Amino acid sequence: MTDNDYVHGYSERERQRLRDQSQTLADLLHHDTSYPAGSRVLEAGCGVGAQTVILARNSPEAQFTAIDASPSSIATAQAAIGSAGLCNVTFQVADIFQLPFPEASFDHVFVCFVLEHLRQPDEALRRLRAVLKPGGSLTVIEGDHGSTFFHPRSAAAWRTIQCLIDVQAAMGGNALIGRELYPLVRRAGFREVAVSPRFVYADSSRPTWVAGFTRNTYIAMVEGARDQALAAGMIDRPAWDKGIADLEASAGPDGTFSYTFFKAVAVAP
Repeated sequence: MTDNDYVHGYSERERQRLRDQSQTLADLLHHDTSYPAGSRVLEAGCGVGAQTVILARNSPEAQFTAIDASPSSIATAQAAIGSAGLCNVTFQVADIFQLPFPEASFDHVFVCFVLEHLRQPDEALRRLRAVLKPGGSLTVIEGDHGSTFFHPRSAAAWRTIQCLIDVQAAMGGNALIGRELYPLVRRAGFREVAVSPRFVYADSSRPTWVAGFTRNTYIAMVEGARDQALAAGMIDRPAWDKGIADLEASAGPDGTFSYTFFKAVAVAP
């Protein structure tokens, strides 16, 4: 994945969205992610390091190698690890499809919110399998925008979500990939594949989730597709503004919002 393939862009607002997302979802997604002392772990597609900080903090005696194709993201991730006072991560600019590591280099591979942006997620998983030791583990986490449910119900709001899905598809990605993890990982040659759904639910009785996920993660992510959707003629500005306003109502006093992430864990043969 290159800078031009990332549907959400590389603005400071997007960096903040990723940080908000990782902090809000840390327990939901990572309470069962840890690696033994001395393990060599590859994080493929580390982005701005939002997940890297959580991984390194949860497994302080494991050694992480974090890669990303974007030099600017690597620089941001390095700064995040430094600010967190962590010293068990090394960074490298590298492409998942041209991994600069010998076969069987790592005990574990971790991939989060990456496959959805790739034109060939199957091939990416096969390349990652090659650098895993036999019996090593793969962990993959992806969302699925089609899993979104909210109240008040609004066709206009759903139209903006569909724009994000369509923009990502036009760029070669798949915003619905969460539901496909089980067959994807199996086709890539892994065994003992197990997928677990991770549900987000937010209403006004859970203000941290409303702010951290509904507003600062999900709605911000949809809003990030506005310019591309308008330029492609998928929607006009009044319809977009109406949809976003309706989506914002799900974060209001009488609103509710839910979303499903999928976490797959598997073993290399």
